[in-house]
Amino acid sequence: MLAAILIFALASFPQAFSQEVGEIGGERSIEAESGHELQVHCSRERSRAAWKVIDEYLMPFVEQERYQIPSKCRLHPSNDLFRDQEQHKINYDFNQWQCGYCKKSFRAEKYLDQHFDNRHFDRLNVTDGKCLADLCGALHCDHVMDSRSVKKTRCNLAATAKNRHLCESLADRCFPLNLSPSAARLHELFLRQFCDAVTCSGKKKIFPKGGKVSLNS
Repeated sequence: MLAAILIFALASFPQAFSQEVGEIGGERSIEAESGHELQVHCSRERSRAAWKVIDEYLMPFVEQERYQIPSKCRLHPSNDLFRDQEQHKINYDFNQWQCGYCKKSFRAEKYLDQHFDNRHFDRLNVTDGKCLADLCGALHCDHVMDSRSVKKTRCNLAATAKNRHLCESLADRCFPLNLSPSAARLHELFLRQFCDAVTCSGKKKIFPKGGKVSLNS
Protein backbone atom coordinates (compact mmCIF):
# COMPACT_ATOMS: atom_id res chain seq x y z
CA MET A 1 0.00 0.00 0.00
CA LEU A 2 2.78 2.41 0.94
CA ALA A 3 4.64 1.59 -2.27
CA ALA A 4 1.53 2.33 -4.37
CA ILE A 5 1.11 5.74 -2.69
CA LEU A 6 4.78 6.56 -3.26
CA ILE A 7 4.58 5.63 -6.97
CA PHE A 8 1.47 7.82 -7.40
CA ALA A 9 3.17 10.78 -5.68
CA LEU A 10 6.26 10.48 -7.86
CA ALA A 11 4.14 10.28 -11.01
CA SER A 12 2.17 13.39 -10.03
CA PHE A 13 5.19 15.47 -9.01
CA PRO A 14 6.42 16.57 -12.50
CA GLN A 15 2.97 17.82 -13.47
CA ALA A 16 2.46 19.74 -10.23
CA PHE A 17 5.98 21.13 -10.40
CA SER A 18 5.57 22.33 -14.00
CA GLN A 19 2.36 24.13 -13.07
CA GLU A 20 4.23 26.09 -10.43
CA VAL A 21 7.25 27.14 -12.50
CA GLY A 22 5.92 26.78 -16.03
CA GLU A 23 5.45 30.50 -16.67
CA ILE A 24 9.07 31.52 -16.22
CA GLY A 25 10.31 28.16 -17.52
CA GLY A 26 8.35 28.52 -20.72
CA GLU A 27 6.98 24.96 -20.41
CA ARG A 28 3.42 25.78 -19.48
CA SER A 29 1.24 26.65 -22.44
CA ILE A 30 -1.43 29.30 -22.25
CA GLU A 31 -4.10 26.62 -22.66
CA ALA A 32 -3.11 25.16 -19.31
CA GLU A 33 -4.10 28.31 -17.45
CA SER A 34 -6.96 29.30 -19.68
CA GLY A 35 -10.24 29.51 -17.81
CA HIS A 36 -11.71 31.91 -20.35
CA GLU A 37 -10.64 32.96 -23.80
CA LEU A 38 -11.88 36.30 -25.07
CA GLN A 39 -12.06 36.65 -28.82
CA VAL A 40 -10.88 40.10 -29.84
CA HIS A 41 -10.67 40.96 -33.51
CA CYS A 42 -7.86 43.45 -33.13
CA SER A 43 -4.16 42.82 -33.63
CA ARG A 44 -2.23 43.43 -30.42
CA GLU A 45 1.06 43.49 -32.34
CA ARG A 46 -0.09 46.14 -34.81
CA SER A 47 -1.81 48.13 -32.06
CA ARG A 48 1.49 48.12 -30.18
CA ALA A 49 3.27 49.32 -33.33
CA ALA A 50 0.68 52.09 -33.77
CA TRP A 51 1.22 53.26 -30.20
CA LYS A 52 4.99 53.17 -30.69
CA VAL A 53 4.59 55.50 -33.68
CA ILE A 54 2.33 57.85 -31.74
CA ASP A 55 4.60 57.85 -28.71
CA GLU A 56 7.86 58.40 -30.62
CA TYR A 57 6.87 60.50 -33.61
CA LEU A 58 3.90 62.56 -32.41
CA MET A 59 3.80 62.93 -28.62
CA PRO A 60 7.12 64.82 -28.33
CA PHE A 61 5.64 67.60 -30.46
CA VAL A 62 2.31 67.48 -28.61
CA GLU A 63 4.14 67.81 -25.29
CA GLN A 64 6.27 70.62 -26.65
CA GLU A 65 3.10 72.53 -27.55
CA ARG A 66 1.54 71.65 -24.16
CA TYR A 67 -1.50 70.50 -26.07
CA GLN A 68 -4.18 68.20 -24.67
CA ILE A 69 -5.36 65.67 -27.25
CA PRO A 70 -9.20 65.55 -27.17
CA SER A 71 -10.67 62.30 -25.84
CA LYS A 72 -12.72 61.97 -29.04
CA CYS A 73 -9.47 61.78 -31.02
CA ARG A 74 -8.67 58.17 -31.90
CA LEU A 75 -5.01 58.81 -31.04
CA HIS A 76 -5.92 59.46 -27.39
CA PRO A 77 -4.55 56.77 -25.01
CA SER A 78 -8.06 55.97 -23.76
CA ASN A 79 -8.96 54.83 -27.28
CA ASP A 80 -6.40 52.01 -27.30
CA LEU A 81 -8.06 48.69 -26.49
CA PHE A 82 -4.83 47.25 -25.04
CA ARG A 83 -3.48 50.35 -23.28
CA ASP A 84 -4.18 49.28 -19.67
CA GLN A 85 -2.62 45.86 -20.21
CA GLU A 86 0.41 47.31 -21.99
CA GLN A 87 0.98 49.64 -19.06
CA HIS A 88 1.01 46.63 -16.74
CA LYS A 89 3.98 44.98 -18.43
CA ILE A 90 7.20 44.90 -16.44
CA ASN A 91 10.30 44.14 -18.51
CA TYR A 92 13.36 43.38 -16.38
CA ASP A 93 15.45 41.90 -19.17
CA PHE A 94 15.19 40.56 -22.73
CA ASN A 95 13.80 37.24 -21.50
CA GLN A 96 12.24 38.33 -18.22
CA TRP A 97 8.74 39.80 -18.30
CA GLN A 98 6.30 40.17 -15.43
CA CYS A 99 2.56 40.73 -15.23
CA GLY A 100 1.84 43.92 -13.31
CA TYR A 101 -1.55 42.60 -12.18
CA CYS A 102 -0.64 39.27 -10.59
CA LYS A 103 3.20 39.36 -10.68
CA LYS A 104 3.63 36.12 -12.65
CA SER A 105 6.83 36.00 -14.71
CA PHE A 106 7.38 34.89 -18.30
CA ARG A 107 10.33 34.25 -20.59
CA ALA A 108 8.97 36.24 -23.53
CA GLU A 109 6.54 39.07 -24.17
CA LYS A 110 4.36 36.86 -26.36
CA TYR A 111 3.65 34.56 -23.40
CA LEU A 112 2.73 37.55 -21.26
CA ASP A 113 0.38 38.68 -24.05
CA GLN A 114 -1.28 35.25 -24.00
CA HIS A 115 -1.54 35.44 -20.22
CA PHE A 116 -3.30 38.82 -20.51
CA ASP A 117 -5.72 37.39 -23.08
CA ASN A 118 -6.64 34.50 -20.82
CA ARG A 119 -6.34 35.80 -17.27
CA HIS A 120 -6.88 39.54 -17.50
CA PHE A 121 -9.27 39.89 -20.41
CA ASP A 122 -11.50 42.04 -18.18
CA ARG A 123 -8.87 44.81 -18.47
CA LEU A 124 -9.49 45.20 -22.19
CA ASN A 125 -11.28 48.33 -23.32
CA VAL A 126 -13.60 46.53 -25.74
CA THR A 127 -15.72 49.55 -26.67
CA ASP A 128 -16.33 49.77 -30.42
CA GLY A 129 -13.82 51.77 -32.45
CA LYS A 130 -10.92 51.39 -30.03
CA CYS A 131 -8.66 49.15 -32.10
CA LEU A 132 -5.53 51.22 -32.65
CA ALA A 133 -4.38 48.76 -35.31
CA ASP A 134 -7.11 50.15 -37.57
CA LEU A 135 -5.04 53.33 -37.88
CA CYS A 136 -1.90 51.57 -39.12
CA GLY A 137 -2.56 52.56 -42.72
CA ALA A 138 -2.25 56.21 -41.74
CA LEU A 139 0.51 55.80 -39.14
CA HIS A 140 2.95 53.64 -41.14
CA CYS A 141 3.07 50.86 -38.53
CA ASP A 142 5.05 48.57 -40.85
CA HIS A 143 7.91 51.05 -40.71
CA VAL A 144 8.51 50.35 -37.00
CA MET A 145 7.68 46.63 -36.99
CA ASP A 146 10.15 43.80 -37.48
CA SER A 147 10.96 43.89 -41.19
CA ARG A 148 10.80 40.10 -41.33
CA SER A 149 7.06 40.24 -40.59
CA VAL A 150 6.36 42.86 -43.25
CA LYS A 151 5.38 41.56 -46.65
CA LYS A 152 6.34 43.75 -49.58
CA THR A 153 3.34 44.22 -51.86
CA ARG A 154 2.53 46.39 -54.81
CA CYS A 155 1.02 49.72 -53.78
CA ASN A 156 -2.77 49.66 -53.97
CA LEU A 157 -4.10 53.00 -55.19
CA ALA A 158 -7.57 52.57 -53.69
CA ALA A 159 -6.21 51.49 -50.29
CA THR A 160 -3.70 54.34 -50.33
CA ALA A 161 -6.44 56.88 -51.06
CA LYS A 162 -8.49 55.44 -48.18
CA ASN A 163 -5.53 55.64 -45.81
CA ARG A 164 -4.78 59.19 -46.92
CA HIS A 165 -8.37 60.17 -46.13
CA LEU A 166 -8.09 58.46 -42.75
CA CYS A 167 -4.86 60.32 -42.01
CA GLU A 168 -6.33 63.71 -42.90
CA SER A 169 -9.46 63.00 -40.86
CA LEU A 170 -7.24 62.24 -37.84
CA ALA A 171 -5.53 65.60 -38.30
CA ASP A 172 -8.90 67.37 -38.49
CA ARG A 173 -10.40 65.64 -35.45
CA CYS A 174 -7.35 65.59 -33.21
CA PHE A 175 -5.98 69.03 -34.07
CA PRO A 176 -8.87 71.27 -35.19
CA LEU A 177 -7.50 74.27 -37.10
CA ASN A 178 -9.80 76.76 -35.38
CA LEU A 179 -9.20 75.49 -31.85
CA SER A 180 -5.92 77.25 -31.02
CA PRO A 181 -2.57 78.24 -32.54
CA SER A 182 -1.03 75.10 -31.01
CA ALA A 183 -3.69 72.90 -32.58
CA ALA A 184 -3.14 74.57 -35.95
CA ARG A 185 0.61 73.99 -35.77
CA LEU A 186 0.12 70.35 -34.80
CA HIS A 187 -2.43 69.92 -37.57
CA GLU A 188 0.16 71.03 -40.12
CA LEU A 189 2.85 68.90 -38.50
CA PHE A 190 0.61 65.82 -38.57
CA LEU A 191 0.00 66.26 -42.28
CA ARG A 192 3.73 66.57 -42.98
CA GLN A 193 4.81 63.88 -40.50
CA PHE A 194 2.30 61.21 -41.51
CA CYS A 195 -0.10 62.04 -44.34
CA ASP A 196 2.36 63.24 -46.96
CA ALA A 197 4.01 59.83 -47.07
CA VAL A 198 0.69 58.01 -47.59
CA THR A 199 1.28 57.79 -51.32
CA CYS A 200 2.31 55.30 -53.99
CA SER A 201 5.03 57.58 -55.34
CA GLY A 202 7.56 56.54 -52.71
CA LYS A 203 9.16 59.97 -52.85
CA LYS A 204 7.97 61.26 -49.48
CA LYS A 205 10.03 60.44 -46.39
CA ILE A 206 8.20 58.82 -43.48
CA PHE A 207 8.43 60.83 -40.23
CA PRO A 208 10.48 63.67 -41.81
CA LYS A 209 10.11 65.79 -38.66
CA GLY A 210 11.86 63.14 -36.61
CA GLY A 211 10.79 62.03 -33.17
CA LYS A 212 12.13 61.59 -29.66
CA VAL A 213 15.74 61.26 -30.74
CA SER A 214 15.90 64.08 -33.26
CA LEU A 215 13.39 66.48 -31.70
CA ASN A 216 16.06 68.82 -30.34
CA SER A 217 18.51 68.39 -33.19
